Amino acid sequence: LTKGLSRYGLIAALALSAFALTTAHADAFSASVEAACAGDYFSYCSAYPVEGKSVTRCMRANGHRLSKRCVNALVAAGEVSKREVSSR
Repeated sequence: LTKGLSRYGLIAALALSAFALTTAHADAFSASVEAACAGDYFSYCSAYPVEGKSVTRCMRANGHRLSKRCVNALVAAGEVSKREVSSR
């Protein structure tokens, strides 16, 4: 019983560690996008809260105006595809 419980605890710890790493990775993307797109946000979409669908819609509507730095960060973060960028 103790051996089984220890194994369960180890599996749970590994799962939590993997989740923490995934979350930290996602936060890093978010921070890089925020840094690259801050100027574009203030220029075109500051009327909307940073977190939410309305700012995403605004940034997409202004996609042709966004800086290359912002667009590259959005592509790198998986927020926008290269195909979508090339079609604009």
